[in-house]
Amino acid sequence: MKANTYVPTENLVDLLLDAICVVDTCGRFVFVSAACQRIFGYSPEEMLGKSMIDLVHPEDRHKTLLAAKEVMDGISKPHFDNRYLRKDGSIAHILWSARWSEDDQVRIAVAHDITERKRSEALQTALYGISEAAHSAKDLAGVFEQVHQLLAELLPAIRFAVALYDEQQDTLSFPYPVEPQPELATDDHPTIATLSTEVIRSGKALLLQDKHAAPATTCCHPSANYCWFGVPLNSHKGVIGALVVQNHTPCSEHDQELLQFVSTQVATAIERQQMLSRLQFMAQYDALTHLPNRALLRDRLHMALARAQREQSNVALLFLDLDKFKQVNDSLGHAAGDLLLQGVAQRIQACLRKTDTVARFAGDEFVVLLEDFTSTNHASVVAEKIRQSLNQPFALSGQQQTILPSIGIALYPQHAEDEQQLLQQADNAMYQAKQKGGNCSYSAIEPQ
Repeated sequence: MKANTYVPTENLVDLLLDAICVVDTCGRFVFVSAACQRIFGYSPEEMLGKSMIDLVHPEDRHKTLLAAKEVMDGISKPHFDNRYLRKDGSIAHILWSARWSEDDQVRIAVAHDITERKRSEALQTALYGISEAAHSAKDLAGVFEQVHQLLAELLPAIRFAVALYDEQQDTLSFPYPVEPQPELATDDHPTIATLSTEVIRSGKALLLQDKHAAPATTCCHPSANYCWFGVPLNSHKGVIGALVVQNHTPCSEHDQELLQFVSTQVATAIERQQMLSRLQFMAQYDALTHLPNRALLRDRLHMALARAQREQSNVALLFLDLDKFKQVNDSLGHAAGDLLLQGVAQRIQACLRKTDTVARFAGDEFVVLLEDFTSTNHASVVAEKIRQSLNQPFALSGQQQTILPSIGIALYPQHAEDEQQLLQQADNAMYQAKQKGGNCSYSAIEPQ
């Protein structure tokens, strides 16, 4: 029985999915199979005569030349990988199996395209890293920076920005980058703010190239000069911002899916940090006046005294109590009393420097912490300034209401050696001011 004989009608090498490359001693392609066009983007005719190293990614050229030398020395390379630049500028990850033909004085290699595998591995690593950053970073700036670094390994993004929308204030801010470069909007080149506003308004992802906006399912045209892609940051309260990237290359469906995932992680991180900020604020600030509370005052006083000890400087405490505040609550109600306390807090703050601290200590008691001063009467001058400010009438429930303070002054190191003693001395001095009729300040007596 005669066996069937297969007669190929095409070159079998050109039917292979992997590419066959032959390189001479000068490093130039002398033969490439048809698969090279699918992998590298160049036709065989375009590759013949080209220097192999010119197509290699610049960062991989050194190791590629070392591997080529080893092959020419007779050391086979069955599993060597590097990166090539395709004709369209994109990156191809190649796994090579190469050997040297002594008879022909050429390197013969088989190129297997592992770009998708590498991308999948990098994607998994990045997704894990982004998720970890979203849940472990100490602040939002750290989250955004880590996310940007991880995205840079996967996307050729030339710009990355996060926009946050404050619904109550109806304002848009850019926490990342912290100081974005000023932009001039044109029909051809919208600003990040313009695109972010549109994404937040619509609540949908937006892809923009040249002059045309497109749904997020449409990819950029390869000839586009730029490609913007904006994704909304969705929370359970609605859209809280937008994540925006700009590329000079087309934005693939894989890129869009990645950014959709990243936006979910970033939105989660923002909500988490905002919740932590609220909890921290509640632990350190007075809910009514938004001034530091007693605990935060003690922390700042402790640090102020430590600095004063190191630098041989002064610290002052003003302990302030509102005379006859109870009468305001009794006659006008607690709502009016709350408004009065808020007004008092604002007026005291207006009398101080940014480096000073005023805290609501308890009820109608306030404490002012002063440091970094040289004048011996600085605390008395500030106390008098506060007293005169509070002597001006407050408008409460349609009435003009005057509130008068009693202020006690204690200085470090003249009146006390530690924070507890300083507070106690200022408190005692405040009661001395009350005994003198109130609406005045009184300085603590130096210990004998």
